[in-house]
Amino acid sequence: MNEQSVNLTAAAATGSTVDPSVVVAARELHTWFELRRWGLFRVGNVRAVDGVSFELRRGEAAAFVGESGCGKSSLARTLLGLYRPTSGQVVFEGREMGGLDRGQRRDYRARVGYVQQDPYGALAPFMDVRRILREPLIVNRVGDRGERETRIRAALEEVGLSPPTDFLEKFPHMLSGGQQQRVVIARALILQPSLLIADEPVSMLDASVRVEILNLLRDIRRSRKLTLAFVTHDLSTVRHFAERIFVMYAGRMAEVAPVEALLARPRHPYTEALLAALPDPDPENAGRLRELPAGEPPSLLDPPSGCRFHPRCPHRIAGLCETREPPDFEVAPGHVAACWLNQE
Repeated sequence: MNEQSVNLTAAAATGSTVDPSVVVAARELHTWFELRRWGLFRVGNVRAVDGVSFELRRGEAAAFVGESGCGKSSLARTLLGLYRPTSGQVVFEGREMGGLDRGQRRDYRARVGYVQQDPYGALAPFMDVRRILREPLIVNRVGDRGERETRIRAALEEVGLSPPTDFLEKFPHMLSGGQQQRVVIARALILQPSLLIADEPVSMLDASVRVEILNLLRDIRRSRKLTLAFVTHDLSTVRHFAERIFVMYAGRMAEVAPVEALLARPRHPYTEALLAALPDPDPENAGRLRELPAGEPPSLLDPPSGCRFHPRCPHRIAGLCETREPPDFEVAPGHVAACWLNQE
């Protein structure tokens, strides 16, 4: 990407020096979707992402967790450039993404890999594996025919599809679900991105294959020093995989912490509820009752005032949680929770 053609850098936007260790940052990011009735009358806005700020550093693995509808996938697609933010900024390697033209946006997407949830739906059924992996190289004008073939074979080797000659001429329907997801990962890596976004990459795979794919992503991240944003609703998959957890609820960040700190002592009632929902293998806890929140997640078309979790929270403070939005309380170094229960 031509640096002279970028209109706005993170330093210009904030008046501060760009931190080279930060790969991607979101700053008061809002992604809203206009809702219309019968396609004519504006009803309101679905606030899928509603004021989110964070930074991901080079080589870091971060997990974005929350129940369905919390906004984590909309956040991922905003980072990818598939959705344009309503307001706020996405800053990638020191460059603000809002002012990019079509060509610059294509160059940006080449630096960000995407692993989709449904591997079969992500692969064109009329293309064989060679053509699937060659397509991004052609679109981005990378190398000649020989270099592209070399890259394709190396990518298949890296994701464990070896020897490559056994897979190059196969179509997606000829592969197992795990093999399809490995092809998706190879395609995401073939342009050598610095950020990899994986949106529920194992949710549609057999249990026996999930660990293999998670270990593959972990090994690739370490060997390439990639920044990995892992989107999931399952906290059980991130304990040995991510370094930080971002817990989202109703379009906002509820809690952010290092993995071990969050799993050992969550400081937001919603995080506690997510952990309580996990199966407990300890037979001594089989009969123990767990306190789970009642009700359904709020509508993002008309979210509640104050803390968005207060209608379901068993620990809400009357007169406070319903009326005032909680700030981010730093309960320990690197551990913040947006909950009034943490105020001194």
